[in-house]
Amino acid sequence: MNLLLVVGLVAIYFGVFALVATASSITRERQAVHRSLAAVESFQATPRGLRQQELERPFADRVLGPVTGRFVAAGRRLTPEERLTRIRRRLDLAGNPPGWDVDRVVGLKALGLMAGGVIGAVVPPLLGAPVVVTIAVAGGAALLGWFGPDMWLYQVGYNRTQRIRSELSNAIDLLTISVEAGLAFDAALAQVARNTQGPLAQEFFRVLQEMQIGTGRQDAMRALAERTDVEELRVFVGAMVQAESFGIPIASVLRIQSREMRVKRSQRAEEQAQKVPVKILFPLIFCILPALFVVVIGPAAIGILHSLNFRR
Repeated sequence: MNLLLVVGLVAIYFGVFALVATASSITRERQAVHRSLAAVESFQATPRGLRQQELERPFADRVLGPVTGRFVAAGRRLTPEERLTRIRRRLDLAGNPPGWDVDRVVGLKALGLMAGGVIGAVVPPLLGAPVVVTIAVAGGAALLGWFGPDMWLYQVGYNRTQRIRSELSNAIDLLTISVEAGLAFDAALAQVARNTQGPLAQEFFRVLQEMQIGTGRQDAMRALAERTDVEELRVFVGAMVQAESFGIPIASVLRIQSREMRVKRSQRAEEQAQKVPVKILFPLIFCILPALFVVVIGPAAIGILHSLNFRR
């Protein structure tokens, strides 16, 4: 009796164990099937979601971004490292226009090279030009497209340098008056930056911002001199740095610098005036004198020809 009881209990135990194991196996299989179906559904739905997200991006990011990246990569491959350094220097001289950096310049150079070559190769044959002319025009247009951004950047930097040179003397006069009125050098520099406009005022604002973020005055002034090619500004910065280093009163140094700037401005004006006869020589010879000869000698020549024909 006891043996039958034990066998029955063991059979019940194994039966319950088998039932639980079977139910667990079925549950795991169902969960695995659900996971597989969910993975398949997510795999099928993911491309649509990514595509929708891709279509929601701006056109410039979806299309123009990769194309621009390819042109930038091509421009960097064609541009040596020293040339990239010169482009960075020219960007500093141009005042670092918003949105312009080295990558954009080299990308535009590569785009100009390709566009100039294509236009130069397509347009001349349409006009009936021979092959030699087409090759010459295509090469010239490609070179123009390649060096066009460099020429534009150089011109912008040159114009900005000339404006800084012309505005420097007045700015130093105002800075001298402000310091002599009792303002500190930093406050006087801020006063000049607020009351003037142009690239020099922007550079003064940048100096003040660099000093506000912790850069020393001497380092900020040296950085100002390095960002420009104006010799007068470099002399002024050197004088300010030396005055601060040796404890010389800034008001007297500014007064001397203001006097020297006015002298240099008058000398520069005299130099430009002395260059006028040389610059006007070629327009006078090739443009003004021929027209003058036609007006003065033309009627007399026509009268002589009429008289000669009449005698014949």
